[in-house]
Amino acid sequence: MSPLSGPATTSSAEERSARIAVTLFPLLILAGGAVALAAPSAFTGLGPWINPLLGLIMFGMGLTLTPPDFAVIARRPVPVVIGVVAQYAIMPFLGWLVAAALGLPPALAAGVILVGCCPGGTASNVVSYLAKGDVALSVAMTTVSTLIAPLLTPVLALWLAGQYMPVDAGSMAWSIVQIVLFPVLLGLLMRVFLPRLVNKALPALPWISVLAITVVVVAVVSASAKAIFAAGLLVLAAVILHNGLGYALGYTAARLFKLPVPSRRTTAIEVGMQNSGLAAGLARQYLTPESALPGAIFSVWHNVSGALLAAYWRRRGTAAAQDSGKVPAAVTE
Repeated sequence: MSPLSGPATTSSAEERSARIAVTLFPLLILAGGAVALAAPSAFTGLGPWINPLLGLIMFGMGLTLTPPDFAVIARRPVPVVIGVVAQYAIMPFLGWLVAAALGLPPALAAGVILVGCCPGGTASNVVSYLAKGDVALSVAMTTVSTLIAPLLTPVLALWLAGQYMPVDAGSMAWSIVQIVLFPVLLGLLMRVFLPRLVNKALPALPWISVLAITVVVVAVVSASAKAIFAAGLLVLAAVILHNGLGYALGYTAARLFKLPVPSRRTTAIEVGMQNSGLAAGLARQYLTPESALPGAIFSVWHNVSGALLAAYWRRRGTAAAQDSGKVPAAVTE
């Protein structure tokens, strides 16, 4: 989740911190992946740490949630529903189409599809802020898509990825509850009952998440080094297509429902950016090490593309003062 509590009250110092986080995140992951490729045997012991680290990231997400975040869901249910439905309708089927179009081997195809079946990425809120999107809506969309992941992710994975490899949907659902739902709820409870302690820890949370996901990528890459050398460019092409089409179709869906420009940007980012670390962890546990490769590469690429998209939209500016949701022609994108 975002280290930002809201777009209206965010200071310039926090904005600089967010920019640094978005910039360093892909660089750290790239560096970690490169080291893992150069010396994969040095990191073979990291595999068992993947799920605990993902749980730590989700716990951090829960710590950032506040009652106003849930109030947005009640106050503005339509854009939240549009974004979440687009998330789970567009990305899984895009993953399936991309895998079929590129003729990916079964393990890699299942991995690409599993990325699409996961909830929105935890860095999407910062990217939405930098893109001058609707940050409150971004937090609400990420929260809802994450909380319903134990139900939708395994069902969609069984339906689509199951065409390529066997998927144990029941065990996967329980793992998602353990990795995602329990840590988020625990973090939320701590935020409610220990607010002073949590507030002191908040500035460090983005960096803890960055380090945790970097270790996850290192673990996945080290276990899939041979597959990367054999099919790395093909997987990268699949990831770029999946991510880019997700942005485009997410924006289009929001535009069809005549949401304001900031909400369109947020919807595009929420749809295009996935919790690919979760996908990598689930793929490694329930599919094969090669199936985790798309999630690891997606973790790098969607942060690079998200930062670039945010920079582009930030330069274009926006008009956010439309309570009716109608956008003047002058700012329609």
